[in-house]
Amino acid sequence: MNVYDGLRIAAMLEHHGFTQTDNIADADIILLNTCAVRAKATDKVYSALGRIRRAKKPDAIYGIVGCVARESGSDAFRKIKDLNFVLGPQSYHKLPEILSDPDTKLLDINLGGLEKFDELPPITKSPYVAYIPVQEGCNHCCTYCIVPYTRGPEISRPFDDIIAETQHAADVGAIEICFLGQNVNGYKYTDKNGKTYRLSDIIQETAKISNINRIRFTSSYPTEMTDDLIELFGTEKKLLPFLNMPIQSGSDNILKKMNRQYSLAEYIKIIDKFKHVQPNIQISSDFIVGFPGESEQDFEQTMDVAKRIGYINSYSFKYSPRPHTAAAIMPDQIPENIKSERLIKLDALLNDRQREFNLSCIDKIFDCLYESPDKTGIKHIYRTPYMQPCIVTTDKPTPMAKIKITSANKSCLHGKIID
Repeated sequence: MNVYDGLRIAAMLEHHGFTQTDNIADADIILLNTCAVRAKATDKVYSALGRIRRAKKPDAIYGIVGCVARESGSDAFRKIKDLNFVLGPQSYHKLPEILSDPDTKLLDINLGGLEKFDELPPITKSPYVAYIPVQEGCNHCCTYCIVPYTRGPEISRPFDDIIAETQHAADVGAIEICFLGQNVNGYKYTDKNGKTYRLSDIIQETAKISNINRIRFTSSYPTEMTDDLIELFGTEKKLLPFLNMPIQSGSDNILKKMNRQYSLAEYIKIIDKFKHVQPNIQISSDFIVGFPGESEQDFEQTMDVAKRIGYINSYSFKYSPRPHTAAAIMPDQIPENIKSERLIKLDALLNDRQREFNLSCIDKIFDCLYESPDKTGIKHIYRTPYMQPCIVTTDKPTPMAKIKITSANKSCLHGKIID
């Protein structure tokens, strides 16, 4: 979501005559686009603002946008007194107000609607992967999650607007579309004629665009996995055989405390449905360890489900108390040392599975999408249909390539382009 917001902000500033620079000391306006999902991310914002303050030109405008801006509000001006603007994730389209009067302190953290999508100018060039939000906010109210506070209740964008933006992205360079939402598979929009659209309708319409070769979406909520969406994985060839579906915990006790509205058995039943329609599908997940009240038995149940599902790539975190959430004031908070021990143990298991899957890809051939040069600038990185980075040597990288995998480790694949 932040990548998308960053691209749209850049397009808006370009529309006002700005060009991008990598040097803070040269910049006339500096924006820090922020995420508040974890406490560590929020803490980094203010240390980064301090570095920017010291490095920027005296008359440069700077400020924060996104979820930390919404979380901090006017308190951000107290912490950084010469900050110029604080704009929430649904207000950054108001940046031109500060451009017209740099002496103004601009604060807008209101939870609006979908206005920003209408007011921002379109991008003029798309990366090969275009991120297209289909909704804002979330209604699930998991007890650990700050998103309902920072992004508000769930609002689905009009179907025609999404398809128009997707077509535009394809026209200006996109090859892969990744649909976004805090609860992306909960997308539901009813037009003025009474016709209701779901995420499956967006995918099917997008698949008709000839320039688009790959389609995926994130992040999914298990109980929103409707049969029409699941069945698409067996019929739509442009839909990648890869799915991120967070489980968070393998314990029904902890899932209930998290207000995750499914049981472990229901989650596994959904996975089984996917594997029935698409035997080649692979799953990734998100995990939280050390949630308040998590016993050793609860944690071992998480380890058990990680082994059972065999996730190929997952994100795991220690529980991080966030303001405005119910879990932050729950009793039985887990000590940091125990959270750290559990995270190390879970990460070791997940890393072993990721390495095992990567090694199983040796000698296979994948249609891969170009991403960028590697750190050396000599080799190039592509992405497989399972989103693994694959490093190849080539003088002439192409947007798409057939690559035979020659070696692998936990982190990435190596391969060669075949004619």
